[in-house]
Amino acid sequence: MTTGQTQLAGALAAEEGKLLACVHCGLCLEACPTYVVTGDENDSPRGRIYLMRAAEEGRLPPDSPALERHVNRCLGCRACESACPAGVEYGQLLEAARSDLAAAGPRRGWTSRLLRQLLRRVWLRPARLRLAFAAARLLRDSRLPRLLLRTGASRLLPGRLEFALALLEGSSPAKSGGLARGPEPAAPRGAGDAPRGGPAGSAGEGAARALLFEGCVTEGLFARVNRATERVLAANGYAVERPGGQVCCGALHAHAGDLEGARRLARRNVAAFGEESAAGVVTNAGGCGAMLLTYPHLLAADAEYAERARAFAARVRDVSQQLAAGEMREGASLGGARVTYDASCHLLHGQRAAVEPLRVLGAARGLEQVPLAGAEVCCGGAGVYNLTEPGLSARILADKLASVRETGAGVLATGNPGCHMQLAAGARLAGMRLRVCHPVELLDESYRRAGFYD
Repeated sequence: MTTGQTQLAGALAAEEGKLLACVHCGLCLEACPTYVVTGDENDSPRGRIYLMRAAEEGRLPPDSPALERHVNRCLGCRACESACPAGVEYGQLLEAARSDLAAAGPRRGWTSRLLRQLLRRVWLRPARLRLAFAAARLLRDSRLPRLLLRTGASRLLPGRLEFALALLEGSSPAKSGGLARGPEPAAPRGAGDAPRGGPAGSAGEGAARALLFEGCVTEGLFARVNRATERVLAANGYAVERPGGQVCCGALHAHAGDLEGARRLARRNVAAFGEESAAGVVTNAGGCGAMLLTYPHLLAADAEYAERARAFAARVRDVSQQLAAGEMREGASLGGARVTYDASCHLLHGQRAAVEPLRVLGAARGLEQVPLAGAEVCCGGAGVYNLTEPGLSARILADKLASVRETGAGVLATGNPGCHMQLAAGARLAGMRLRVCHPVELLDESYRRAGFYD
């Protein structure tokens, strides 16, 4: 039995009691975006679990095309976990199955092969990753992607490349972010913007500490969100620090079946954030936060890191959860802007943050919050799913954008950079006038107008 098979067998064994408790209620089917689109039972959580068990029991070969097709068509949104009365932790089964497939040498297209090479040769090497994001920012800020998209010249490119350009353009401050278009505000009174590895902000002696998990995509393409997070936390009495030595959370590796790569990154992050139980580890990316919470499972067999991973995960919270846990300051009015909120799947189903992001928006006074039908449904981004499964992703995204149109909102807030780029790219290609931002960016702008940063 290979390492990948052992991982799947172990994951299935760990969930055996819950799987036996399944009453086939079908709630996971209606919660699953791919099943809703395709109507194929094999594209549902219970259908995929059936295929996984068949492979583990020898009724399907480990490199079965059916297993590969339907497991890799899963978004990994984990909505089925919230819907399941038996509490099956489907996400862990999915990652174990994908590890099996990777070990068996799955027959995939060039996009997946390129992703595996990037994860192995770039994402595991921080210096290379910083260089890659610097190059991406240079291309984005050259305005070439915007020009190609605006003139329609991008349509001459292959579909995936055109969408990749739209994703990069979607991260641009000029087409996303909060309501303000002026220069970035200064740090709060008494806050110092220190180099990475030191304090990012100070709220006075004896203030509670918050350790910011920067995230590779967030710091690489959305550094403004990290800076807004620091300012907002400092304005609410937290002394913010950015620990040195932190790396990518490992979510892309885990979702792609490279669990060993994810473990290497997890160990580095656990070590970087130390073992101070009083200092919370704060994230502003739903995907990163959900991944950090899985470290105890990921490192359960590691004698040196298992207990440290459990202690680390107990300190992890989203910035909205951190702010909502105390008395959040209200800012100045943002002038009645109509805003709707789309939940990041992993923020909602992984970190269980449902009302806290709405409370952050509520603290930015003067917003007209409009409910979004299906806000809890995946937008189709799911890491690089929009590039590996473009057809299904586009259909799911189209439904989401149709719901956004119905709200009449000009601003869409969401708490994950991948969702941000997916929604902004889709809106751009659909000709929608829509600004996409993180909830904390709106609160940051509200604080700026209130003079908290003078």
